[in-house]
Amino acid sequence: MSLLIATPEFMAATAADLTRVGWAVSEANAAAAMATSALAAAAGDEVSTAIAALFGNHGQEYQAAGARVAAFHEQFVAALTGAAQSYATAEVAGAGQLLSHAVNGPAQALLGRPLIGNGADGTSPGQAGGAGGLLWGNGGNGAAGAADGVSGGAGGAAGLIGRGGTGGMGGAGATGGAGGRGGWLLGTGGTGGAGGVALTAGAVGGTGGNGGTGGMLWGNGGAGGAGGTAVTLDALGGAAGISGVTGGPGTGASGTPGGVGGNGGTGGDGGSGGWLAGNGGFGGTGGVGGMGGAGGAGGGGADALLAGATGHAGGNGGDGGSGGAGGEGGKGGSGGLFGVDRGHAAGGAGGAGGGGGVAGNGGAGGDGVAGNVNGGAGGQGGNPGTGGAGGAGGSGATAGAHGLAPTSGGDGGTGGRGADADTPGGTGGAGGKGGDGGLVGSGGTGGRGGNGAAGAAGADATTPGAKGSTGHTGGSGGAGGAGGDGGTRAGDGGSGGTGGTGGDGGSGGSGARGADASALGGAGNEGGDGGAGGTGGDGGNGGVGGAARSATGQAGGRGAGGTGGTGGTGGIAGDGGNGANGVASINGGTGGAGGNGGDPGAGGAGGCGGAGSTIGKQGATGGAHTSGGNGGNGGSGANATATGIGGAAGGIGGNGGLVGNGGAGGTGGNGATGSNGEPAATPGATGNFGGTGGTGGSGGRGGNGGALAGDGGVGGAGGAGGDGGTGGVGGRGADGTTPGSAGKAGGNGGTGGAGGAGGAGGAGGAAQSAAGHAGAQGVGGAGGNGGTGGIAGDGGAGATGAMTVNGGVGGTGGAGGDPGTGGTGGAGGTGSTTGKSGTTGNDAVTGGNGGRGGDGANATTLAGTGAAGGKGGDGGLVGNGGTGGTGGTGGTGVAGDSAVAFGDSGNPGQTGGTGGTGGVGGNGGARAGNGGAGGTGGTGGIGGVGGAGGNGQSGLPGLINADGSGQTGGSGGRGGTGGGGGVGGAGGQ
Repeated sequence: MSLLIATPEFMAATAADLTRVGWAVSEANAAAAMATSALAAAAGDEVSTAIAALFGNHGQEYQAAGARVAAFHEQFVAALTGAAQSYATAEVAGAGQLLSHAVNGPAQALLGRPLIGNGADGTSPGQAGGAGGLLWGNGGNGAAGAADGVSGGAGGAAGLIGRGGTGGMGGAGATGGAGGRGGWLLGTGGTGGAGGVALTAGAVGGTGGNGGTGGMLWGNGGAGGAGGTAVTLDALGGAAGISGVTGGPGTGASGTPGGVGGNGGTGGDGGSGGWLAGNGGFGGTGGVGGMGGAGGAGGGGADALLAGATGHAGGNGGDGGSGGAGGEGGKGGSGGLFGVDRGHAAGGAGGAGGGGGVAGNGGAGGDGVAGNVNGGAGGQGGNPGTGGAGGAGGSGATAGAHGLAPTSGGDGGTGGRGADADTPGGTGGAGGKGGDGGLVGSGGTGGRGGNGAAGAAGADATTPGAKGSTGHTGGSGGAGGAGGDGGTRAGDGGSGGTGGTGGDGGSGGSGARGADASALGGAGNEGGDGGAGGTGGDGGNGGVGGAARSATGQAGGRGAGGTGGTGGTGGIAGDGGNGANGVASINGGTGGAGGNGGDPGAGGAGGCGGAGSTIGKQGATGGAHTSGGNGGNGGSGANATATGIGGAAGGIGGNGGLVGNGGAGGTGGNGATGSNGEPAATPGATGNFGGTGGTGGSGGRGGNGGALAGDGGVGGAGGAGGDGGTGGVGGRGADGTTPGSAGKAGGNGGTGGAGGAGGAGGAGGAAQSAAGHAGAQGVGGAGGNGGTGGIAGDGGAGATGAMTVNGGVGGTGGAGGDPGTGGTGGAGGTGSTTGKSGTTGNDAVTGGNGGRGGDGANATTLAGTGAAGGKGGDGGLVGNGGTGGTGGTGGTGVAGDSAVAFGDSGNPGQTGGTGGTGGVGGNGGARAGNGGAGGTGGTGGIGGVGGAGGNGQSGLPGLINADGSGQTGGSGGRGGTGGGGGVGGAGGQ
């Protein structure tokens, strides 16, 4: 601090210069207030109005901030002045610090005031500053008033030498404190406090405090405080008008006018200079008048409450409030005898008048509801408020600038939107007219036209194969509302409203499915075409632009035309009916063809765009369905009923319509079973072959896909081949016919018939479009199974033997025939999957037994041996062996001779002949069959008859009796023994 040099007089002069700078800034702010806080819009559109309001708000905020900066500046000047006095006080205090207590003590006790020292600053709101020391000391600064309107405290008076204290700034709308008086001998009067700023809309700013009087001998008077400004950051000038509320069942309420802006506060008077020397203080600048309140916006018109009612008009905008008057400038203080300004100093500049309030915009018209009704008209814009008068300047100062009226605002309300049509094909409601602008407002934009309703769909066909109905035309869009006229002083005409969009055309009705064939073998009927889509509705015309009623305004442009509605989608095509199954009596049993599918309906034409500044876009053409209209399926071929006959072919699938799939081909009929082979007509002949099974019918070809889209139909499956017939039975072998001859062999069984081939799968339908796929070939039919082989014939029996032929041995039995082999299975039909081949038929498992051997001849001589029986015939492959023949009977024994002499016994008879041996049984078959039983042995011959006994001799005459007894006759001879039975034949193997 030893290097710091401070001259209190120089610092006091600097503080006075800064005070003058503050006055100059305050006057510049007042002059720029209207030019920066009430800007005119560059054009009549909403964007320009919003930009002007934005920058105007910035200007108003600057004015409020400037008032606070001015107060801060005054505080800074006061602080600088106080610093000068503090340095002077410090010098005095440094020189006489040791004497201060001795000097101040008695004076403080006696007079209540020290001889040397600065007065205390006020601390509570509105408290005055304390007085300085009697000999040396500055007055204390007054405290600022509170926000609730307390005036600022007065600055304390100086002693013999010193500066008067600065008055405190007034509270909200209150007067600033007066500056303290300068020293009696030497000192500057204190600056008066600034008047309080108006915090409520329409309130008056506080009066600035008067400047303190300079020293009696030497010193400048203090500057008067600036008057309070009637603006704040939150409330700018007068209160804004209340916006109108939305109308209920009627028109929207109009906005209320804006409030009048508050007046600026009066500037404080400058203090008088010293009697000998010193300048009078400058009068304080008058406060800036408050800006008039903005007019309230008109209420929006209510939407229609009932369907079919027109929307209500919007309320008119309120007028802007008048600006407040600027505050009067303070009087300049009188100068001293030898001062620079020997007369009065310059008074303060008058405050600028407040700007007029912005006019309220008209309310928007209500929208139409549910039906082809119109929107309500927009409300008229309000008129701007007048600017406030500028405050009168103090003596020698300029008056404040008058407030300016806004050059824009008060635009007409937007017209209500026309209602969208709610009945099929109905026209949309027209948009409401835009409201006219106020004196300087632009006309409102016309309301948009309502959209037309979609046309009703065409009816679906109900009769089989009938075409669907055409869709109905869509409704037209409503016209856009006319734009409102511009103001008579300024403002452009409003733009016309955009026309509504046309409704889409109705969809075409669906075609009916074709009827299925009613008679066997008949073709299915064709499907019906889909109905065409309806034409789209036309777009609404754009509204006419509003007129310009001022020289600078421009007429509004016409609204754009509405877009035309999209054409309706074409109806779905009906499918073709199915063909009936075939019957043998009609067309060879071929299945009926499927009916062709119908074509889809064409899309409707798009609606025309509405006329306007830009012609509305043409509506798009309606689309057509990319599926539907499939071909019917072919009927199945008839199954063969007569043996060995092939099945009939399946019916052809119907072709798809333009976008349909082809129908599936019908399944081929099954072939019939082959006939059974006839038995052999000749003994020992082979049985006849079994008949071949019938071929399966071919599957029907699939129908072709559509020319624009669709796949080909699948081919029908082939029919199954018939099974082969059973082989005929082989003929029985002939019996031996001559004595001892062998029997003939039995005939073989006939071969089983071959199975019929399976039918080929039908070809798939062709794809006629780039995106389509060809249909797959049908599955091949299964081949028939081979027939069973015929049963073999048995061998013939051997003939009975004769002693004259081969010793009388019986003939051999004939061998049994072999069984017939099974027929081969039929081949599977060709196709996307080849059909399964049939199995080979089974061989016969019975039949073909060997013939019985012939019986041996009986002995023809006495006591002769009987001949052997014939051998049984061998069985065929699966036959049993034949039984052996029975042996011949032995001859009768020779009779005994009769007795020759009287009374002798007769000779015995001879033994009978032996019976013949039984024939050997035939062998069983190599695959199956039992061996034949051996033949029964022949019966032994009867023993010979015994000879007769001799007769007894007659008796001689007795000696006593007259006659003597005769001799007993001889016994008869013993009969011969019967011959032995023949040996039984051996059994076959």
